[in-house]
Amino acid sequence: MSGTICIVDDEPSILNTLSSILEDEGHLVSLAKSGAEALKLIKAEPPDLVILDIWMPEIDGLETLKRLRQQFPHLMVIMMSGHGSVETAVKATKLGAYDYLEKPLDLEKVTILVRNALHQRELEEENLNLRIQVERHSELVGDSAVMATLRQQISAAAPTHSRVLISGENGTGKELVARAIHLESPRRTRSFVEVNCAAIPETLIETELFGHERGAFTGAVSQRRGKFDLADGGTLFLDEIADMSVATQAKVLRVLQEQQFTRVGGGKLIKVNVRVIAASNKELRQEIEKGTFREDLFYRLNVLPIEVPPLRNRREDIPALVRHFLLVHAEEQGMKIKEITDGALAVLARHDWPGNIRELRNQVERLMIMVPKPVIDSSDVIPFMPGGAVAGHRVSALDVYDSLREARHAFEREYISHRLRDNDWNVSKTADDLKIERSHLHRKIKLLNVDLRSES
Repeated sequence: MSGTICIVDDEPSILNTLSSILEDEGHLVSLAKSGAEALKLIKAEPPDLVILDIWMPEIDGLETLKRLRQQFPHLMVIMMSGHGSVETAVKATKLGAYDYLEKPLDLEKVTILVRNALHQRELEEENLNLRIQVERHSELVGDSAVMATLRQQISAAAPTHSRVLISGENGTGKELVARAIHLESPRRTRSFVEVNCAAIPETLIETELFGHERGAFTGAVSQRRGKFDLADGGTLFLDEIADMSVATQAKVLRVLQEQQFTRVGGGKLIKVNVRVIAASNKELRQEIEKGTFREDLFYRLNVLPIEVPPLRNRREDIPALVRHFLLVHAEEQGMKIKEITDGALAVLARHDWPGNIRELRNQVERLMIMVPKPVIDSSDVIPFMPGGAVAGHRVSALDVYDSLREARHAFEREYISHRLRDNDWNVSKTADDLKIERSHLHRKIKLLNVDLRSES
């Protein structure tokens, strides 16, 4: 594994020896003879790793390390010194050094330590990228009034340790709300563990939640930790909790009351500190009346109730959601992101989306894959919409407009956008093509709210 390494030392012999060894290992090496020179060099082009001497004139290594960590908190630094002491090594570690080398240097140890440090950096970068992806996929998109209210509820609930009960139709994003609460909570650095109660057979739900001991039943060849155990210190999300049997509900209630449980086949009490967030697409009060959900469990869970609105109640968020999913799917599929016209967005915004955000996301993925053009317009969307073709008759794009004025504006907006794209967003050239004055085209762009990406 090769990388870029900056060596900082006021001894030319150390610089020459280390650079030769590391270059032979395939690394790209830069050299600095002082702390001040290193700060300038690293600021101009941060390396993957810094090997930094402690004892240097003017700015010593510890002060250099302190300044580097302020500017580059994730920079990997190995300290070295010919006058080493435990106290110095501890101080360097507290300041953020990855490790510490003593002079005279053991060159084999140096190469191993460098290899380990670069591997650690690669793992940290990979972990950071995964977290960014998770947060992007967990992002709550939309600026509608109902979404503003939802965000306020999340912000109010997140800093507490209280239990939350999330309600909403299938596909509205109840899991995203649960993750958002976890990511804004003091437990954000600990595990977020999800259990889909509807997807686990009744015979397995107890061992899934609480784990089992070796020999607890046929096939239990080793001990297994349950979800409550795995979520210790973090958040446990019980999705579709209404599908859990009444018997299992009783056991969950006991864990919520006592914050402890025993594994299946075991007798040892295991104490946990778990925040439980539950969700259901069913009306739990009706389930209580039917006798399929425990009333006492409902009141234990329903400390902070949050309702996620269906997509049909926030249609103004559909354009932002579509563009978000276009980006997400482009990254997931390794494709170039497609543009979408206002006319196409108007078609999507008219649909009721009974499957809510999940249905919309699937539709956007379908369009990304099936539409061969770089720009998706209304004529591409309609064939893929429910009811797009009935008895051999294709529904017209005109059916999505309520008035002649709305239809005319949508056509002009899409037509002008199309011609602007053809002319690389050059307004003057587009005005000539359309045989209108440039000032007239500018007024149209402003009136129709055309997305003017760039202008030369």
